[in-house]
Amino acid sequence: MRNSIVFGVIALAATSVAQETSISAARIREQTKYLSSDALEGRGVGQKGGDLATEYIAHQFALAGAKPAGDNGTYFQKVSLVGVETQPDSKLSATAGGKTIDLKYAEDWVGADESQRPSERFEGDVVFVGHGISAPEFKWDDYKGTDVRGKVLLMFTNEPPSNDPKFFEGRALTYYGRWTYKYEEGLRRGAKAVILMHTTPTAGYAWSVVRASWGRETPFMKLASGEKALSFAGWVSMEAATRLLALAGRNLDQLLAAADKPDFRPVALGMQIRGNMVSKLRPIESRNVAAIVPGSDPKLKDEAVIYSAHWDHFGVGEPVNGDKIYNGAIDNATGCAILIELARAWSALPRKPKRSALFLAVTAEEAGLKGSAYYAAHPIIPPARTALDLNYDALYPWGRAKDVVVTGAERTTVWPTVQAVAKRLNLTISPDAEPEQGHYFRSDHFSFAHAGIPAFSIEHATQFAGKPADFYPKAFEEYNSKHYHQPSDEFQESWDFTALQQAAEFGFLLGQDVANQANLPDWRPGDQFHR
Repeated sequence: MRNSIVFGVIALAATSVAQETSISAARIREQTKYLSSDALEGRGVGQKGGDLATEYIAHQFALAGAKPAGDNGTYFQKVSLVGVETQPDSKLSATAGGKTIDLKYAEDWVGADESQRPSERFEGDVVFVGHGISAPEFKWDDYKGTDVRGKVLLMFTNEPPSNDPKFFEGRALTYYGRWTYKYEEGLRRGAKAVILMHTTPTAGYAWSVVRASWGRETPFMKLASGEKALSFAGWVSMEAATRLLALAGRNLDQLLAAADKPDFRPVALGMQIRGNMVSKLRPIESRNVAAIVPGSDPKLKDEAVIYSAHWDHFGVGEPVNGDKIYNGAIDNATGCAILIELARAWSALPRKPKRSALFLAVTAEEAGLKGSAYYAAHPIIPPARTALDLNYDALYPWGRAKDVVVTGAERTTVWPTVQAVAKRLNLTISPDAEPEQGHYFRSDHFSFAHAGIPAFSIEHATQFAGKPADFYPKAFEEYNSKHYHQPSDEFQESWDFTALQQAAEFGFLLGQDVANQANLPDWRPGDQFHR
């Protein structure tokens, strides 16, 4: 267990953003523009654009003066993956009461065979398990002792709604609401397949986002010998779910209402689902990009503050309005641009902090945090010697920020320092504007938290100078509904990168202060990640 930190006043001389090392909005802008250009083809994992992007980031780290921290003296940490691309001739059908309906790939369903075989047939009786959650701490169990071994599980994503902060943390989505948890729990219980029924309110995003994310090659960690996996992990659209349930004589809205009640019990639908998954498999040698600026203290330099951002997006995929390059300008060329700028600024400090700074651009975040999970299992700096992870993911270049969002920071002993840095930069600390979206469990800092490392993202602003109070909600809705995970997430010349400069400055000062503290930070006692 780490010692508690005695926080002092931030030393302005030690952490001042001197002119020669200042963070530059212009440089962040230009890095974002190039990283999201068509030349990098959407930075797809296992695609040419992804290789070009990692080469570019490594080169920028070198130009910044950060030293290689990857394998064998390189800037790269090798991450071995298996690409699984569900083929259009894959079949999914349901039978009940002597009637059968066939579902169309991409239109009605998307998903993958996680067993990593070129062909996999499965069939099973369907059990509706509500939200698929077993959470003893909230006295909630959707399974209630039901044996689901060999079954096909049908469920909603998200979790029971509540405004009670003591019940599934109120409006804030917990990990129980994430699709990753649903598949993991179904596998733990021996299910053959897990199918999520999509609705925009329960998922928090449109079917087009699910289709774009899952209707393509998906990178998975290579299974170990004998390791079990689901024969199918996927989604069905709301329209397809309605048809499936009607076949079983059920109503989607009624089942959702039942699933939100604590007395819910699993429902055997009297329906069988059959699948014939045809998959194109290929080994993918991807990589995290890692660079380090060594600390100045002979002992503490073996410890580090990590700055992270994912470099991947969806590469070249299904055309939308004739555009097949998923550029990922906001998600996450912005985070990588900040990462490069931070490496430059940290390297330029005339007097380095006591601890080292590790800059980590990770792969396959869009496939379920695969690159950061790999790093957590194969760390360059052991978790016990890692002070903090500060992550950057999808920041909005919409002007000068008046606030900063650091969801999760309050759960760590770094919180007083976070508050002091915000005060120094004249930024208010705002709560998560979309707690129901579960942002904390959707970005790479979560992999570090799993390993016990205090970790959170320095997120996008929600208040902008000179903009009306309703500017952010409208702008967020516009981006989330029309551009998130779509080819239209492209660089705009009109963007103002001041807020990204401020977010980088915030992390720059916070990281330095933590790097100079006498003791390592920790989670607050009682937190789920506390050791």
